Amino acid sequence: MPQDDSHNEEQKPCLPPAEDDSVAAEAPEKKEAVPAAAETEHPSDLKNAVRKKATEHKDNKDHFKIKTLKAEIEELKKEVERRAEETGSAREAARTAQKEILEWKDKTLRTLAETDNLRKRLEREKNEYFQFALSDVLKDVLHAIDNLERALQVQDTTDGFREGIELICKQMIDLVAKRGVTPIERPDGRFDPTVHQALVTEEAEGIEEPMVGEELQKGYMLNDRLLRPALVKVLLPKKD
Repeated sequence: MPQDDSHNEEQKPCLPPAEDDSVAAEAPEKKEAVPAAAETEHPSDLKNAVRKKATEHKDNKDHFKIKTLKAEIEELKKEVERRAEETGSAREAARTAQKEILEWKDKTLRTLAETDNLRKRLEREKNEYFQFALSDVLKDVLHAIDNLERALQVQDTTDGFREGIELICKQMIDLVAKRGVTPIERPDGRFDPTVHQALVTEEAEGIEEPMVGEELQKGYMLNDRLLRPALVKVLLPKKD
C-alpha cells in the first residue's frame, strides 16, 4: 500500500535552508570593512584634534602674551606717570631754587654795594678827619697871624722889632700852609658870597655888579674847604 507522501514529508526533520556561499563569503568582508574604514578616518581626526589642540595652545599662549603685555603697559603707564610727577616736582624745585639763587644773588650784590659804599664813606670821613681835625687850632693860629699883620702896619716900630715880627709871622704862615691852609684870592675883585662875608656895603658908580671894595680880614681855605670867610667891604651898583 503506497504511503502517503504527505506523511513522509512530515517525518522529515525541518532543517534550516542552506545559505548561499557567496553570501557567506561576503559577510567577513563586511566585518573587516568596518575596521578598515575606521582606520582610514582616524589619522585625519587625529590631525584635526592635534591641530585643534595646537590652535588652542597657541590661542592660550597668545592670550597669556597679550595679558602679560597689557600688564607691562599698565606698569609702564604708572612708571611714566610717576616719572612725570617726579619731573614736575623736580622742575618746580628747580624753579624755586633758581628764584632763591637770584634773590640771594641780589641780596649779596646789594650787601657788597652797601659795604663798598660804607668803606668809601669811612675812608672819606677818615681823610676828612685827618685833613680838618685841626680846623679849630688853625683858626686860632690865623687870629695870631692877623694880629701880627696888624702890628706890621704900625709905622712907629723900630727896625729890629719889625724884623722880628715879620719873621714870626712868616714862620706861622708857613706852618699853616704845611697843613693845607691857603689864603682866598679873587683877582677879578668880584664879590663871591661863598667865600666872602660882607661887613659893610656902599653904593658906587661905574659898576654893574657887587664888587669887593676893601678886604678887612683875610679869608682862608683848608684843603679846598672854606676855613674862614674873608671879611670885606662890598660896593653895590648905584640905584637910579
